[in-house]
Amino acid sequence: MHRLLITGAAGGLGRVMREKLRPLAEIIRLSDIADLGDAAPHEEIMPCDLGDEAAVLKLVEGCDGIVHLGGVSVEQTFDKILNGNIKGVYNLYEAARAHGMPRIVFASSNHTIGFYRQDEYLTPDMPMKPDGLYGVSKCFGEAMASLYHSKFGQETAIVRIGSCFAEPVNHRMLSTWMSHDDFADLIRRCFLVPRLGCPIVWGVSDNDGKWWDNSAASFLGWKPKANSESFREGLDARMTPPAADHPNAIWQGGMFTLDPIHKD
Repeated sequence: MHRLLITGAAGGLGRVMREKLRPLAEIIRLSDIADLGDAAPHEEIMPCDLGDEAAVLKLVEGCDGIVHLGGVSVEQTFDKILNGNIKGVYNLYEAARAHGMPRIVFASSNHTIGFYRQDEYLTPDMPMKPDGLYGVSKCFGEAMASLYHSKFGQETAIVRIGSCFAEPVNHRMLSTWMSHDDFADLIRRCFLVPRLGCPIVWGVSDNDGKWWDNSAASFLGWKPKANSESFREGLDARMTPPAADHPNAIWQGGMFTLDPIHKD
């Protein structure tokens, strides 16, 4: 690609992908409402509030691909989620439609299905069961991606990210963890495959205890290499596994299932 846009580039995952996706494009356009620091020679810095339709339209102009990591990434008040995750997704898809429909990798979440139990093995076509307003906003984003694909042919990889960190930080993440390298490789495959469509892809490494069936996305040629089992012994040494009646041992969304509906 000539120019790849990464939204949410100042976030934890955005900072990592800023470096790992460098080989994908001649120019990486980075956007966030937070400080992005100085641009490297191959970078463009374009701060943008995703709720600002005109600003998002300008942001997407000239881009050949989009990795959409932007928006609110935790449970928050509805107004905050509305601006970044609902208005922002609408603005992004309208801007993409106006500028030739560059392929999008949309960072969805396991919290779209957080109220499934951990003893249930999921395929992408199973009904959503969000565990909070954040999860609902990602359900909305998935619906927008589907709509724009059906109506206009806009291609999107909907990636339901589990837990993308350097390593799992609790026992629930032994099932949901995706390594940074596996995520970067998944993004690469989404842009390289000749025809993408609008698949739902489970964003998870090759963990022994994973809860999600990714066989429907095998056409991408993505083969995650990491396995969370290498971290189990260290986790066991640092903490006790959750009790059987704890949300982190019952629900796929873990503690998100206990979050209240925030009013302030």
